[in-house]
Amino acid sequence: MDHIPDIQRRRSIRLKEYDYSQAGAYFVSIVTQGRVCCFGDVIGKDMGLNDAGRMAHRVWESLPLRFPGVETDYFVVMPNHLHGIVIMNNLPRNPGGGAAVKDRAAAGDRATTRVAPTLGRVVGAYKSLTTLEYTRGVKTCNWPTFEGRLWQRNYYEHIVRDDESLSRIRQYISDNPAQWMFDKENPAAEMPRDVIP
Repeated sequence: MDHIPDIQRRRSIRLKEYDYSQAGAYFVSIVTQGRVCCFGDVIGKDMGLNDAGRMAHRVWESLPLRFPGVETDYFVVMPNHLHGIVIMNNLPRNPGGGAAVKDRAAAGDRATTRVAPTLGRVVGAYKSLTTLEYTRGVKTCNWPTFEGRLWQRNYYEHIVRDDESLSRIRQYISDNPAQWMFDKENPAAEMPRDVIP
């Protein structure tokens, strides 16, 4: 039997046959490569963003400008990850099955149709935009460098099923800075509990 490299055996964590452009709310977590802390520090129970963290915050807030029909809800930028809720609004359907957005072309005034964004495209754009701006900050503002990639290859997502779940997730996001010492993404949390100051 031929050896298959690990990269070819990776399985997608997305739900098969699920249309991630359909209306709904999605809880997303994105983590830096190697869990490197580059967006600031938790001070007490609050997140103190540095310049890179403020950039990551600003880019997340600007996603609805880039993607019509997408809203951002509660979110928090942590030292090495982001938790956020993305709301995909109900959009008209394309004859081919995917959601579509009507748009007016800049030249002339004819209507054009383009496929609505999926959750993966929104997260991918966020990662690309923040990586580009972070790289610029490394060159012009002496931000710490990163090896290879700024973000891990994938991301965690959870489909928010109802208002009760949405409330719990919003509370989790709000409480995240206060729970940093116990967060699995915190490199210091790997130490035995009696060693943590």
